Amino acid sequence: MKVIGLMSGTSYDAVDAAAAEVTVQDGGGTLRLVPLGMISTPYEADLRRALAVALPPGSTTLAEVCRLDTRIGRAFARLAVRADAELCGGRAGLVASHGQTVYHWVEGGRVYGTLQLGQPAWIAEATGCPVVSDFRPRDVAAGGQGAPLVSLVDRMLLRGRPGVPAALNIGGIANLTCLPANGPAVAFDTGPGNALLDAAVRDVTSGRLGYDEDGALAAAGRVREPLLRRLLDEPYYRLPAPKTTGKELFHPGYLRRVLDGFGSPAPQDLLATLTRLTARTVADALRPLGATEVIASGGGTRNPVLMSMLREELPGGAVLRTSDALGLPAAAKEAYAFAVLGFLTLHGLPGNAPECTGAAGPRVLGSLTPGGRPLRLPSAPARAPRSLVIGRP
Repeated sequence: MKVIGLMSGTSYDAVDAAAAEVTVQDGGGTLRLVPLGMISTPYEADLRRALAVALPPGSTTLAEVCRLDTRIGRAFARLAVRADAELCGGRAGLVASHGQTVYHWVEGGRVYGTLQLGQPAWIAEATGCPVVSDFRPRDVAAGGQGAPLVSLVDRMLLRGRPGVPAALNIGGIANLTCLPANGPAVAFDTGPGNALLDAAVRDVTSGRLGYDEDGALAAAGRVREPLLRRLLDEPYYRLPAPKTTGKELFHPGYLRRVLDGFGSPAPQDLLATLTRLTARTVADALRPLGATEVIASGGGTRNPVLMSMLREELPGGAVLRTSDALGLPAAAKEAYAFAVLGFLTLHGLPGNAPECTGAAGPRVLGSLTPGGRPLRLPSAPARAPRSLVIGRP
């Protein structure tokens, strides 16, 4: 089956579409994913502004939530149509849409709700394909964190690799999955990936720039150790896994509060310090797990200064490489992961890893919106897949 995975991360700058051909092998024990390509399109400027205003800690109205749900859904739908035509030859059988996370309700370490916008009916109407969406709430209802859901796909991808492999995704928030030598897989959000970096860049450039391209600002600065220590005092870093976070915590107002009393550090120094914060918190999270290999993906992998700092910080000489080395493009890994999760849902198979999210058990994730043809669900494989192999087109 050709599946399109749609994703917009916590940086909310663009929508990504990754197409894959997914095949069941070994009586269901293995999934084979052949990447067919990725396309991406930025959110329209006024939609991005409206989304930025509505996100925490800002306030909004139900009317604006309704408008955003439709506008984001239509943006996803337009890209899905393109992906079907350009990547699947018009033969896509399923669309899996993560949507746009706008709120993740966490209190006392427990998640009570999570909201992703991007009405799937627009995608189904435009493509004629069935659409799996709203992946996270079922895991939350079962007592889980609802994230990182890619941990199931990471676990399948890492299984059988030597040593203690870990997968790291650096988006607005950074998350990891690790397969310790003894015991079950572990997954959680480590803290900010690009969230505070992007907020700082927008602030120091008065909105002219949205991110530190190639880490140029950070490369020209030096780490301010007192500020770094203050940033590292954040209690979230010391919470036990499973744990998740988002821009409900790591937003521009948070950064302004941390900077209070530190004067106005040079923009380059601020970016160097925040880049070191991301690298340090990721490494601190991996250290007790004994990771020997870290396979990174996400927008943060395009920042050479962040990747260099991460190599310096990683414990015990752990090897850092991107998921491209495994045949899975780093820029599209999460979109491909949700294509896999959508495939599992359509076949009635669980899409969460309870030991990673904290859910009471395996759950079939998401809601299914029928496409333009009568909905016929395929039969489930004889067993749930345990491994994922990446094939060549």
